[in-house]
Amino acid sequence: MAEAGAAFATPTVVYFGAALLLSALLRAPWHGLTIPAVLWGLVGISGAAYTLVVARLVRRQSVYQPEFEDWLFHVALPLVAYLGLAVTPLAVLSHTRKAVFGVGAAVLLLLFIGIHNAWDSIAYHVFGSRRDTSSG
Repeated sequence: MAEAGAAFATPTVVYFGAALLLSALLRAPWHGLTIPAVLWGLVGISGAAYTLVVARLVRRQSVYQPEFEDWLFHVALPLVAYLGLAVTPLAVLSHTRKAVFGVGAAVLLLLFIGIHNAWDSIAYHVFGSRRDTSSG
């Protein structure tokens, strides 16, 4: 069961944490966007690497057979969000407004992924527990 938690529960907490960190980062009173752009780019690179680790954990765990929705919300969409964060610093000087909107979109995507995954996890445990107790 711990391997499923590492594959499904821990990443959800990481997505919420990343959204909170990025929100705070963008609200800080910086004198320019260079330093925050470097920081959100590092979050993006780190998050993309972490998502690849999550993909390996999801594939390796044997407690639950992942479905398309699991791959979408635990690997594909987070990877899109983190890669977006990783590339937007390249556009911050020439297309500042679009770059900042890109970061906002990535943060919202991570937040919605976290909400979806938390809800999905609760539903799985509630309905899975009922099924296990009623069949025994």
